[in-house]
Amino acid sequence: MVTKQLKDGTPDDADLSRADSLAREIFSDIANKWALLIIESLGERTLRFSELRSEVDGISHKMLTQNLRMLERNGLVGRTVYPTVPPRVEYTLTGAGTALRDTVAGLCAWTHEYFGHIEDSRRRFDT
Repeated sequence: MVTKQLKDGTPDDADLSRADSLAREIFSDIANKWALLIIESLGERTLRFSELRSEVDGISHKMLTQNLRMLERNGLVGRTVYPTVPPRVEYTLTGAGTALRDTVAGLCAWTHEYFGHIEDSRRRFDT
């Protein structure tokens, strides 16, 4: 995977409107349904892979693995491997992941608040 590198901290790198910005790459990584659901599921808990997979209904083993690696790479999830047989691996949010979770929790609250409105709008649009 190739990642854009921050160039001397110039504002262009943090500009979401630019297709070549590092900020857009980061936004693209975290703004997918699985990443958001993983972040929300972890919350303030530490979970093993199988526990996390049970929490995120419908996610495949492969998709969970890919998203956990991406979140770990971006410094949002910490991964701890215990030298047991079989190895025990646990995941938890980092400080940055916890800060992002506040935003995710707001998005979840918004969804709950406007669920009926959106459902009605879809019904009217589809008829």
